[in-house]
Amino acid sequence: MTIDAVEVHGTVAPGFERVADAFANNFVEHGEVGAACAVRVGGEEVVDIWAGTADPSTGRPYDGDTLQLVFSSTKGVVAAAAHVLIDRGLLDPEAPVAAYWPEFAANGKGDIPVRWVLGHRSGVVGIDRVLSVEEFTAWDPFVEALAAAEPLWEPNTAHGYHALSFGFLVGELVRRITGTDIGTFVREEVAGPVGAEFHIGVTDEELPRVAPLIGAVMKPDEAPSPVVVALLTGGTPTNRAFMIAPVLPTSFNEPEILRAQIPSGNGCTSARSLARIYGGLVSEVDGTRLLSPERVDDLRRVQSEGDDLVLISEPNAIGSGFFLPDLESRMLGPGSFGHSGMGGSLGTALPEREIGFGYVMNQMSTKIKGDPRTRALQAAVLACTD
Repeated sequence: MTIDAVEVHGTVAPGFERVADAFANNFVEHGEVGAACAVRVGGEEVVDIWAGTADPSTGRPYDGDTLQLVFSSTKGVVAAAAHVLIDRGLLDPEAPVAAYWPEFAANGKGDIPVRWVLGHRSGVVGIDRVLSVEEFTAWDPFVEALAAAEPLWEPNTAHGYHALSFGFLVGELVRRITGTDIGTFVREEVAGPVGAEFHIGVTDEELPRVAPLIGAVMKPDEAPSPVVVALLTGGTPTNRAFMIAPVLPTSFNEPEILRAQIPSGNGCTSARSLARIYGGLVSEVDGTRLLSPERVDDLRRVQSEGDDLVLISEPNAIGSGFFLPDLESRMLGPGSFGHSGMGGSLGTALPEREIGFGYVMNQMSTKIKGDPRTRALQAAVLACTD
């Protein structure tokens, strides 16, 4: 289908044409290069569309099976893995992390419950040194450093985005409980049952399917955000949370990074798969529901709200492992939950309408929150399901 001179591929159910229009407009108005969007309602696919170029250096077109690195949208899928274990009675969110991972008790962390990690309240966001790339991609060095670390603030007195520590903290809990690494658990127990594909650690066979990310370009008159300034200022919580190893956003295009298990930020997936996973959290997809309604109600209860010590000047609301709507990032409105990734990707769900939504792209945006591309897409979805 051609919309506003943009060749959009895929399928759109009757009544959801407005989503395809918003998608095409992103290419016209917001410089989209290659992207995909998918929506499921009541477990059924209503939108599965893609357009543009996956790799500008070769001209490879974007398609529905293109794998896209989604940065912190990975965290939402990792949080879902934790809630699968909670639903099964294998993980107690009120129990101390150290009950499952004894080494974590070091430096006064013995009483930190799992819930504070999920709600970004533990203070365990940084370590006392910078890891090499080899250490960062090897799992054990970072996990061992986190176990030995002292919280950057008194746990539960404030919240701060666990930018890189989150996935490793939750991933190590999954490993301690199940004996399975987080990449395998997500593939077999979260993505697989709903027919989705989500890689935390891409195989050599799948590497050619990954669309390289295109770095964001600031406008000449665009001032760096307070978060960026804090990130580049040594010793700040923002700097400590993000600068764990000498890697830049575009470093994640490198095979050594894509092959590693970095469950805070190197998940590779498609919009179709994100929509299947989020749809499976709030309804049945292919006969499978990933979480009980009671678990979904619990995970979207506010754990942290207001000023964030890491994402400074970006007040937010956080449930247990998922972002909740706020003024800048409205998602699917009240009751919805999900997780965005640096540059623009997003997976989200609205239980009351049984909506699962996924959006991925290769052209990164400078916006940390409130990306106009996802705002327009989600507004269209809500209008089509009203």
